[in-house]
Amino acid sequence: MTGHPNPILLDFPDHFETERLLIRAPRPGDGPVVNAAILESLDHLRPWMPWVHPAPTIADTEAHSRRMAARFILREDLALYLFRRSDGLFVGGSGMHRINWSLPSFEIGYWVRASLEGQGYITEAVVGITRFAFDSLQAQRIEIRCDARNTRSAAVARRAGYTLDGCLRRDEWATDGMLRDTLVFSRLRGE
Repeated sequence: MTGHPNPILLDFPDHFETERLLIRAPRPGDGPVVNAAILESLDHLRPWMPWVHPAPTIADTEAHSRRMAARFILREDLALYLFRRSDGLFVGGSGMHRINWSLPSFEIGYWVRASLEGQGYITEAVVGITRFAFDSLQAQRIEIRCDARNTRSAAVARRAGYTLDGCLRRDEWATDGMLRDTLVFSRLRGE
């Protein structure tokens, strides 16, 4: 068994870099820049992300950032914010969720601000987070799950080297009130 009996005692960095990105845990004070990106991207996020129904206020986003900072320290959820290294612009959100420390395994989620779509930032982030999870967290399995209709999200998983495990049929309610199918992609340690 390679998992950790008490994850709160694990020491690992709360930030790392890729070629173009600083990837770090949320911090108090992040709310305004994150909220601006969310509001810019509402039309792009609403089909896939339940947390933008209704649109969050700056206070909502600040409170969420602070909760996620606390959960990162507790090792309950590892939310990550993406910033462009060249100018500090907030690019989007990601992180490692649905954590099972007994393996360990993680699920990577992600979103990008609308004005930066199609520039490869999310694929770069997913590749970096995957490397971090395998190298720093000793992950055995990492998943990416997305609505089967979200072709852009599925393309990120494929570009980042993930394998499609299968499709969970009608397993969850989508934001449009319809039952959705969920694609499950994975990467395993050593692949």
